[in-house]
Amino acid sequence: MIDQQPMRQFLDKVEKLKKEHQWDLSSDEDLSIAVMNLVSLEEHFFFTGAKTGKGEYYDLLTQVREVRKDLLKKIVKEPEGEVWCISKHLLAASMRLIEVGTKLLNQKRKEDAEELFTKAYNLYSLFWGLNLKVVPLGDIKKKEDNELTGKLDDLVEKLIDCCKE
Repeated sequence: MIDQQPMRQFLDKVEKLKKEHQWDLSSDEDLSIAVMNLVSLEEHFFFTGAKTGKGEYYDLLTQVREVRKDLLKKIVKEPEGEVWCISKHLLAASMRLIEVGTKLLNQKRKEDAEELFTKAYNLYSLFWGLNLKVVPLGDIKKKEDNELTGKLDDLVEKLIDCCKE
């Protein structure tokens, strides 16, 4: 049986932070999706350059990388250690899982797709939990019941609403 008290405390903390800071992260969510796509563009420019032997694609990669770095700075503030790179890779991995899941849907493999979508959302939630610093790193432990993932998923649902204008 999962102890509901830590979950309730976490959700109360999210609500308090939301009220205190008047958080509307819808623009940051849009930026995070843009960063995901920019990382994918960097990869495509790399592979196209490698496959064609045309260095111009590497020049485009460099330009796209600078835009991605600039946008990521707007979300990943004061990163410690390797949080910057961790954040980039969490977004990139999330995007790739979404893309593979979408392909699986088109192949009528809905269950496999949903499994990847869940993993993508968990990684995306981890990105936000890490960058909003709402879950102290000391509290992160391997838990069988995926309590941390559940908390972070709740955070994303409560704080980030892309439909707010």
